[in-house]
Amino acid sequence: MGLLSGKKALIFGVANERSIAWGIAQQFKEQGAEVALSYVNDSIKKRVEPLAQKLGASFIFEMDVTNDKHYQDLADKVSQHWTEVDIVVHSIAFADRSDLKDSFVKTSREGFKLACDVSAFSLVGISQALNHMIPQGGSIMAMSYYGSQKVITNYNVMGVAKAALEASMRYLANDLGQKDIKVNCISAGPIKTLAASGISGFRELLNKVEEIAPLKKNVTPQDVGGTACYLASDLSSGVTGQVIYVDSGLSILGGF
Repeated sequence: MGLLSGKKALIFGVANERSIAWGIAQQFKEQGAEVALSYVNDSIKKRVEPLAQKLGASFIFEMDVTNDKHYQDLADKVSQHWTEVDIVVHSIAFADRSDLKDSFVKTSREGFKLACDVSAFSLVGISQALNHMIPQGGSIMAMSYYGSQKVITNYNVMGVAKAALEASMRYLANDLGQKDIKVNCISAGPIKTLAASGISGFRELLNKVEEIAPLKKNVTPQDVGGTACYLASDLSSGVTGQVIYVDSGLSILGGF
């Protein structure tokens, strides 16, 4: 019997085998959960389908978080397969590449709106669409990053979007706590993902973590998956509204 036996998990944000969401999906499956994966469009579907087959996912479904109709149809799509959802994993973030290459003061209005819509409002929209399907003891979690709290070079508007994500998580935790649904964030250290590839100087940041972090190593999607399993399980029944760092201790240091 795994830690998540009998639980059903929707995972938003798998793009390829290097995704944090993929590491979480693997860990969930190992712990006995049933898993379903989203894809944003047909090009991503081509990547997600073989991963879903490899994982033994229950189903895959389309979800473009910039499309209002996709929010409206989400519960109906899921209910064709499951009557309830125990776990929701939000691992969705996007910013225009141009807004990650120049200084933050040059952020465009459209770029600001896009980053916050995709990376932060989507947690609210998904929670709104699905909370009636989540039973008592259910868990919603979102992936964040330390750039929400401190200035990280070239992270720019994504830092603002992640700050909005974390604040949204706290307000959702307050609302949904009345239904005994936990809402938390995992703030992962730098991980070489498709999304991270758009951040200038990211390789140097990875090297710096290995040099100065207390554990002297970078974290992996599987490391994040372990913490996600805890938050998804009944072991975390008293934990909500929190940002939990999985970053080899980097966030405890000053001046890095």
